[in-house]
Amino acid sequence: MTDRFEGIPSPCFVLDEELLDINLRILDAVQQEAGVDIICALKGYAMWSTFPRIRRYLMGATASSLHEARLIYEEMGCEAHTYAPVFCDDEFDEILRYSSHISFNSLSQYENYKGRLSGCGKPVSAGLRINPEYSEVETDLYNPAVPGSRLGITRDQLGDDLPGGIEGLHFHVLCENDSFVLERTLERVEKSFGPLIRQCKWFNMGGGHHITREGYDVKHLAGLLKAFKKRYPNLEKVILEPGEAVGWQTGYLVSTVQDIVINKGIRIAMLDVSFSAHMPDCLEMPYKPRILGATDASEDRPAYRMGGATCLAGDYMGMGDYSFDKELKPGDRIIFDDMIHYTMVKTTFFNGVKHPSIGILRKEGGFELLRQFSYQDYRDKLS
Repeated sequence: MTDRFEGIPSPCFVLDEELLDINLRILDAVQQEAGVDIICALKGYAMWSTFPRIRRYLMGATASSLHEARLIYEEMGCEAHTYAPVFCDDEFDEILRYSSHISFNSLSQYENYKGRLSGCGKPVSAGLRINPEYSEVETDLYNPAVPGSRLGITRDQLGDDLPGGIEGLHFHVLCENDSFVLERTLERVEKSFGPLIRQCKWFNMGGGHHITREGYDVKHLAGLLKAFKKRYPNLEKVILEPGEAVGWQTGYLVSTVQDIVINKGIRIAMLDVSFSAHMPDCLEMPYKPRILGATDASEDRPAYRMGGATCLAGDYMGMGDYSFDKELKPGDRIIFDDMIHYTMVKTTFFNGVKHPSIGILRKEGGFELLRQFSYQDYRDKLS
């Protein structure tokens, strides 16, 4: 199962180009059927070497910072839909340069910057992020609608009319959810904000749509979106901005066993990657990633805990151990599955451990190494 990874440097993030195309075709089918725009959220998927490929299918991308907006503009060749929890004064004019749409997190931020929208020399459509105070996300770390959330404007803060100059509304309260969660969420959103939606030119349903996950009811989603558009014929655009759904199940993190440590009968495979530095979402969510050729720990097969390369005591997979067909030894490859979306975006240079390289398994066959990281990359991040 791991033969195709022979010759690939370790550690390395590896995208499978064919799997990416499968996801993009699914997303494009939703666009065509429902008549909506799907754009890629860089916070979930930002492998910019594939942006030209993504642009063949999707309508663009969404940014949450100046650097993401610039990356979209320069590498995808289009202007960004930009939202940030807070915009900084010294960055805002440059953000406008790279953006076609700007969504503001608060009325005070809009009031502060609205004059610069009209003076930037090109049309930029302004919107507001709303908070419907409803979300079915169970982990508070990922739930933007928890009481006291800093994200979005609640209904009681808005009157009967949108502020002058606002053309769209934007909500984002989903995380790895299906279309039925979206359906229930829309019911709450429309109950509170329906009259304001009727004043908009565009409406953005944010990310968290797990459209490319096996079992997702794409037909239900398309029908839901078409019915929504029918209820609001004033809308020129309905937008979804998934990131994880673009990179879902499209690639791997290749690692290598460096040592086997035994403590109180627990065998620990010490790897050349770090959960803290290279897979932080495994610790945040938390979740247990799949390893190719391994299963959950069982009594009849050799079992190992996966240990990371940094000095952080908690740098190990704490959601359970893994069993393999034979005992592990230094030099064995450990291939973590589904590592190309949020995992790859969140990596750090913590502890100065070697950062994974980046490469692609091409559709035509063969592996292309795109990027390797050096001491210089680590040093230049500091001062």
